[in-house]
Amino acid sequence: MENKVVIITGGSSGIGRACALAFGRAGGKVVISARNAQKLQEVGQELAAAGVEYLAVPGDVSKEEDCRRLIEETVARFGKIDVMLNNAGISMRALFQDVDLDVIRQLMDINFWGTVYCTKFALPHLLQSKGSVIGVSSIAGYQGLPGRTGYSASKFAMQGFLGALRTETLHQGLHVMVACPGFTASNIRNTALAADGSQQGESPRDEAKMMTAEEVAARILKATRQRKRDLVLTTQGKLAVLLGKFLPGLTDKLVYNQMKKEPNSPFK
Repeated sequence: MENKVVIITGGSSGIGRACALAFGRAGGKVVISARNAQKLQEVGQELAAAGVEYLAVPGDVSKEEDCRRLIEETVARFGKIDVMLNNAGISMRALFQDVDLDVIRQLMDINFWGTVYCTKFALPHLLQSKGSVIGVSSIAGYQGLPGRTGYSASKFAMQGFLGALRTETLHQGLHVMVACPGFTASNIRNTALAADGSQQGESPRDEAKMMTAEEVAARILKATRQRKRDLVLTTQGKLAVLLGKFLPGLTDKLVYNQMKKEPNSPFK
């Protein structure tokens, strides 16, 4: 990653923060973006302390103009883009029959449209550098997760978009990768939306038993260097994808029973 210019959305916490540090320590020039300017600046201070050249651009990926500005400021500062890491995302936990439709729209705006906007504006620069477009997706992009209809929809859409883009640019040197971390110890579940759009405020899962954000970042960095097509992490995640292909009915039952075990699960 020496002297590569890497843009990371959702860079103020969790996997985004860990990726910023991992790519930066590997020699990259890192551009981080997120809605929370204060947290973004705190990550910037960590990057500076690690000797990483960085640029922090506050913004909301659900807004087209914020994404355009992110790309423009990156090119103005560094002159090129080598990696567009679409990491910004939110989750939800509520039954579809109970959820406000605005919650679904919000997830699509951030998880799907945020990826589309940033990739659209970065693409000319990435084609020039023969760089990488990465979407941080989820097992929910392979298997519909009950209680997370909007999240699954947004990740299926992201993966379909990136898959089509990969084929379109097959002979133009662009690397397109979908990374699916599985359940990771990050704050995405703490900020997950409830049925009425309010933040859940707590994780329904035992964070101590999950892969850390730092482990995920190290794997994403390695896969980016190797220009992999797909990255599915955790044994549970790989099993869900494999079974979903060959035994979809059984997978539905296994996923339902797994989600049913969560504390305060909406499934009885």
